Amino acid sequence: MKALTWHGLEDVRITDVPDPVITDTTDAVVRVTSTAICGSDLHLYGVLAPYLQPGDVLGHEFMGIVEEVGPDVATLAVGDRVVVPFNISCGRCWMCQRGLFAQCETTQNTRTGKGASLFGYTSLYGSVPGGQAEYVRVPHADFGPIVVPEEMPDERFLYLSDILPTAWQAVDYADVNGNDTLVVLGLGPVGQLAVRSALHRGVGRVIGVDLVADRIETARAAGAEVLDASDTDVAAAVLELTEGRGADGVIDAVGMEAHGNPVSEKVIGAASRLPKPVARQAIERFGIDRLAALHTAIAAVRRGGTLSISGVYGGMADPMPMMELFDKGLTVRMGQCHVRRWSDELLDIVRGDADVLGLEGFATHHGSLSDAPDYYRIFQEKQDECLKVVLTP
Repeated sequence: MKALTWHGLEDVRITDVPDPVITDTTDAVVRVTSTAICGSDLHLYGVLAPYLQPGDVLGHEFMGIVEEVGPDVATLAVGDRVVVPFNISCGRCWMCQRGLFAQCETTQNTRTGKGASLFGYTSLYGSVPGGQAEYVRVPHADFGPIVVPEEMPDERFLYLSDILPTAWQAVDYADVNGNDTLVVLGLGPVGQLAVRSALHRGVGRVIGVDLVADRIETARAAGAEVLDASDTDVAAAVLELTEGRGADGVIDAVGMEAHGNPVSEKVIGAASRLPKPVARQAIERFGIDRLAALHTAIAAVRRGGTLSISGVYGGMADPMPMMELFDKGLTVRMGQCHVRRWSDELLDIVRGDADVLGLEGFATHHGSLSDAPDYYRIFQEKQDECLKVVLTP
């Protein structure tokens, strides 16, 4: 079959790889009908290169049709249309019973000290072949895949694999309500859906922040107030908009690739180009992130407020303003999304007659799987007002 595979820094290719087969009794094989490029995939394109091997199949946002099921999968049948969560969880272990599906103890990567395995996401998270492919083996298919209606377009459901529940969790973690102000830093795919989710949930005031003009306008059109970080002191502006108090909650939907840290950017880029064993040691012992967005979030949130981090960070030696965090008495919540914790609630919303979150028109670019290498570059460089790419194998 054809799949998008990693071959080096900023080098992804469509290649022939073996067809997936059932290897465990709870596996399924899914024929992919739609797959997307996620902002987290761009970390693999560059920063996390030391944890990839040539030929690794990428992609963790996908949906499709069940082609085969293992003998212990009673919840699916051949022909079912499913969307597959990006994290792989069993649904039965101690963590899963508590809704902490991203920490599933059955698929947890204890050798690398990481949580549940992820599709298409490096040796840190299990080296599980991903969904930017024609077919995918889905482990723990007796729990993970979500059966969706047949009569609606793929894009109504595709984002249930990652970015929609990630955005929903970010808003939930921010602990805001109809009387509160929420700031969303970063208006990429997750940030945009966080804005829409917050407004849908009735949050009193939503302020979106970015420095890319078309992304700012997209958030404005969705109903958010907006700030342009390219010409604004964001923290000062938020204070001014909130009577000097700060926002009740702030979502950092940017993560490790924030603008505004040129020295950190050079250090991270240099580390990713070292020989793999040396690079892994450097990242795991001395790794740093570009922290401009996170520091802005800490400055913009009010005393006693909540900082919700959905952007991915990977540093082990990041300098943090601990005095400010402590003195302001902030609550900080973060981590990989527990997709299945939110999927039933979100499925009820997205399968309604009205596309209330604007999912069908959310993708700005569509193409075939063969277009993926070009779209990785376009998405990384934010060319052509690219916000979200959906591919058809």
